[in-house]
Amino acid sequence: MKNLFTHRLTLAAASLSCAALALTACSSAAGDTEGQLDDITLMTDVAFLPKHAPFFSAVAQGFFEEEGIALEIMPGSGSNNTVTSVDAGRVDFGWADYGVTILNKGEGAAVKQINLVQGSSAYATLALPDSGIADWSDLKGKTVATEGAGAMTALWPLAVEAAGLGESDVEVVHASGESKIPGLLAKQWDANISLFVSDEPVLIGEGVEPVVLKWADLGVSYYGNGIVTSEDKLENDPDLVKRFNSAMQRGYLWACQNPEEAAADFTAEVSGFAPETVEVAIEGQCSLSWTEENEELGFGAMSDQGTQAFIDVAGDYLGLENPQDLEASSVYTNEFLSEIKPGEDIASPEED
Repeated sequence: MKNLFTHRLTLAAASLSCAALALTACSSAAGDTEGQLDDITLMTDVAFLPKHAPFFSAVAQGFFEEEGIALEIMPGSGSNNTVTSVDAGRVDFGWADYGVTILNKGEGAAVKQINLVQGSSAYATLALPDSGIADWSDLKGKTVATEGAGAMTALWPLAVEAAGLGESDVEVVHASGESKIPGLLAKQWDANISLFVSDEPVLIGEGVEPVVLKWADLGVSYYGNGIVTSEDKLENDPDLVKRFNSAMQRGYLWACQNPEEAAADFTAEVSGFAPETVEVAIEGQCSLSWTEENEELGFGAMSDQGTQAFIDVAGDYLGLENPQDLEASSVYTNEFLSEIKPGEDIASPEED
């Protein structure tokens, strides 16, 4: 698996002009010199997985080049590290959990969410088809595995309560991220608390069609992952942020409309995943994009109401200190989004 992915369009004129210049001189702002692209970095939340396919496809299909951007995609090691890397200026943009952004804002991080790609969260409970679990009520007396920390573990009591169960009805065991799926397949426990966009494709790749109990079906759903950047970049390079968002929005939705081609773009750069499992991940990701709120406000848009709901739950369950001091409007901005409504057909620059 490659550690990073860079897709650049190098024009002959740009090559000649750059030959006598330092590399930094060749990455000037788009529009200054025709053919020169802005070198920008995007860090994902974790190591590359099929759920990240829309990002790779957006690059491969030329959406970022069309906006004058050469995008380098870098693997992450958890949303918290991604957000702190953006805050420290080590990367330009990050794909991170909305709740983690809220927690970092509460600690003084100068970042904002600028594009809510996942209008709802991907939290789910996954079980094997022969586990005897077909619905939430079947979890009574069962054992579920979760990683030792994180928002899903902290919010599990909400899901249990919404399902009409007591916390003592389900035994929770802690496992490492690497051992959760092997442990489930070995039937060391009955179910996993997971992001279905991450684990369902992996299980399908193992020849298993898992039972997926989505927390959103219980009403336990908050904003999912989105794009975060620094307040410094918002202030000092707003045009770049707008161009980045335009490419990301259109490229992501193109992948949703063309999952087979998007899967091929991903597997061309990241090895180890079958195209059909990547397609499952893309379809799962895209199922989170359009909520009732997003259908009204537009793709990627956020609201004070939705943000405040997550601030409140972060104060109650995620350890956010003094949630009353964190204003919802300080967490996000819709200013740099392009307006895209449901049903809009997205054309790839490669097709033009």
